[in-house]
Amino acid sequence: MAEIKLIVGLGNPGPEYSETRHNVGAWLVEKIATEYNATLRFENKFHGLIAIAHINGAKCILLEPTTYMNESGLAVITTAQFYKITPEEVLVAHDELDFPAGQIRLKTNGGHGGHNGLRDITRHLHTDQFLRLRIGIGHPGHKDKVTPYVLGKPSNADFKLIQQGIDDSIALLPDIVAGEINKVMQRLH
Repeated sequence: MAEIKLIVGLGNPGPEYSETRHNVGAWLVEKIATEYNATLRFENKFHGLIAIAHINGAKCILLEPTTYMNESGLAVITTAQFYKITPEEVLVAHDELDFPAGQIRLKTNGGHGGHNGLRDITRHLHTDQFLRLRIGIGHPGHKDKVTPYVLGKPSNADFKLIQQGIDDSIALLPDIVAGEINKVMQRLH
């Protein structure tokens, strides 16, 4: 697999969304920035917060789009084109309803599974051939409850599990960035 040069953390902008389940991808990017002493700064031309992190000697762009979730593709394509990054060199971290809180999995490609952020990124990149880091947030039990659930704050117990999943993801980051995806998948699956 290709080395990862762009890590995108999906979420919605604004303080009213910052602590919601839908923002766990953004939480990951913020934690990576802290762990690797990178400062996220708003860049209008990239439609988001951006930083450069050096992970095991490799330069990696961190991106937290400041568009709404369903418009995330604009930030991703603009940043990827500017830095000459191919879709195969992109990792998108996002919330995953189909996994219990805190469970993490990598997915190398595929459909959007109803996730509006992934749908828009696929549309802008003209491909689904990008890596996804799926961070479990649990499921409310019925499809009619999904929107308020993802836009709500997790319980304290779920929050701790999600934070552990984020910490586990960061521990795997050197191998992910190096393109050692099969090695990481064997550890996770």
